[in-house]
Amino acid sequence: MRTERLAALALAALLVGCALEDKLPPAEPSLQLTPTFFTALPGWDSGDQGQALSALARSCDRLASLPDERAMGIAGQVADWRPICTALAAGPADGRVFFERWFLPYAAAAGTKREGLYTGYYEASLNGSLTQSERYATPLHRRPGELVMVNLGDFRKELAGERIAGQVVDGRLKPYAGRAAIAAGALDARDLEIVWVDDPVDAFFLHIQGSGRIALDDGRMLRVGYAAQNGHPYTAVGRLLIARGEVTREAMSMQTIRAWLDANPTAAQALMNENASYVFFDVLDGDGPVGAQGAALTAGRSLAVDRRFVPLSTPVWLDTTTPDGAPLQSLMIAQDTGGAIRGPVRGDVYWGHGDAAADIAGRMKSAGHAYLLLPRGLDVESARR
Repeated sequence: MRTERLAALALAALLVGCALEDKLPPAEPSLQLTPTFFTALPGWDSGDQGQALSALARSCDRLASLPDERAMGIAGQVADWRPICTALAAGPADGRVFFERWFLPYAAAAGTKREGLYTGYYEASLNGSLTQSERYATPLHRRPGELVMVNLGDFRKELAGERIAGQVVDGRLKPYAGRAAIAAGALDARDLEIVWVDDPVDAFFLHIQGSGRIALDDGRMLRVGYAAQNGHPYTAVGRLLIARGEVTREAMSMQTIRAWLDANPTAAQALMNENASYVFFDVLDGDGPVGAQGAALTAGRSLAVDRRFVPLSTPVWLDTTTPDGAPLQSLMIAQDTGGAIRGPVRGDVYWGHGDAAADIAGRMKSAGHAYLLLPRGLDVESARR
C-alpha cells in the first residue's frame, strides 16, 4: 500500500512538474558567434568606418575610469581595450585600417537564426513649462530617492545584464509603483517634477525614446535624459493594438500608434497604462543625449543592444535597410540599451534629433544581420562561458 502511495505521489509530482514547465517561457536563444573576414562583411569595403571613430572615442572615455579587471563579457576585460583606446587617442588616419588592425569580425546569431530585427529611436521634441497649469499638466519626474535599482550581474555572473528595481519595505525589495499608479497621482506632492509638458502622448513617447528637448514657454530649451526606471517590464502598446485588431502588423509604426492615441483620447491613457514601465529623468547640461554607457550618443553611429549578449563599447557592423528599402550597411558602436531591445540579434539605431530623425526612427523595423567586432587576441569561446 505504501509503495502504491509513493508511486502516486511520484506521478503527481511529475505531472505538477510538467505543468510548471508548460507555463515557463521558452528558453531564449544564446548568442552564437562565427569567425569571419572583413572582406565578407556586406558593404565593408565601401563603408565610411571613420565616422564611427568619434563614437568609439566616447566609449573609450567611459572605459578609462574602470578597473582593468572589469569584465566585458565576450569582449574580454577593460584591460583588453586599453591599447585600442590609446591608439584611437593618437588619431588614426584611416578608420577602416584602424578597425581591421585592432578587431576581428564575428557573424552574430540567436541560436541558429542569423536574421534579427533592427528598429530606430530619436531625441524627442516637446513643449513644456516649469510651472504647472491647465495647458502644461503632464509631469516628467526625477528619480525618487527610495527607488533602488539592482544589477543582478553583481550577484551572479549568469545574470549579467539583468536588472530589477523597486523599493525596500520592511527589509524586503518590493515592486515600485507602475505607470497607472503614477498617472493617478502616486508621486504627487513629492516635489519630483522636473518640468510639465503639454501633451501626455508626447510624454509617453519620451519615456520610450529615453531623451528629449523641451521648448519652455519662457523661450529656453531644456534637455532631459534617462535617469532610472521603475523596474516593471516594458510592454509594447503596438503589439496590443495588433492583437486587438486596431492596427495591422504591416501598417504598424510609431506614427500609426500616435495616430491611434490621438484619435482615441478617452482610451489613450488606459492603453498607455498597460505599459507599466515608467522612466525617470535627469536634466542634461553637456552633450547629449546620453546612453546607458554614460556616453553621449552619435546620430547614425550609436546602437542600443541587449547588453546580456552584446557588451557596451562593442563595434557592430550592421547590414540592414532603411524604412524605404535602401541598403543600410554601417559601423555602429553599442552604447545604449532599451526595454524593447531583447535578444542576441536585436538592435535600435539612434537617428538624432529633429523631424527627419523622428520620421525614419518611427518607421524603421528592418530585418538584418549583425557582425560583432571584438578585440584581437581574445579567447572568445572562453569569454562566452
